[in-house]
Amino acid sequence: MDSAPGSDQVYVPDTVRTAVKILVVGHFAVGKTTFVGTLSEIRPLRTEETMTQASELIDDLAGSPDKTTTTVAMDFGRLTLSERLVLYLFGAPGQKRFTKLWEDMLNGALGALVLADTRRLDQSFDIMGLLEEHGMPYAVAVNQFDDAPVFPEAEIREALDLLPETPLVLCDARSTASSTEALISLVAYLQTRTSQESR
Repeated sequence: MDSAPGSDQVYVPDTVRTAVKILVVGHFAVGKTTFVGTLSEIRPLRTEETMTQASELIDDLAGSPDKTTTTVAMDFGRLTLSERLVLYLFGAPGQKRFTKLWEDMLNGALGALVLADTRRLDQSFDIMGLLEEHGMPYAVAVNQFDDAPVFPEAEIREALDLLPETPLVLCDARSTASSTEALISLVAYLQTRTSQESR
């Protein structure tokens, strides 16, 4: 029996034979915690802490001045796709000081979904560079904030210097349907890559 997001089914069905680890990454305050929480069928694990004055000189709050908490380890959620397949979603903290943690989280991951914000596209480069350095395939989902400027896909693709085959989609991390479509774009891309590599 499939589980829908929000069903709070605690245990994975006995029929599940394959578990896939997917990373949800992106810069600080881009919506990773929201994305994982939107899709998770269980109550997501969150490691958010209140931001202190010490972080004011480190964390760039441009675009998110009302943000009061930040992920300090990871977000974790689960999504059962079928009787035999389950996805584990790992959301990584966005600050550069967590680079070592990002690298540890890459172990065992099949791919990554990079969340981006059109107000701060340049902040996505470090994350994408790290994924490329480790040979981790990824798709990019532009999280559509209410006050963010809208650009044609071709301009965003050029600004992020994406390869032609790298998926780029628009996404609202608050929407189950929209977040699902973003995740599907990544999974379809990973399936295509796997198929090509097995030839």
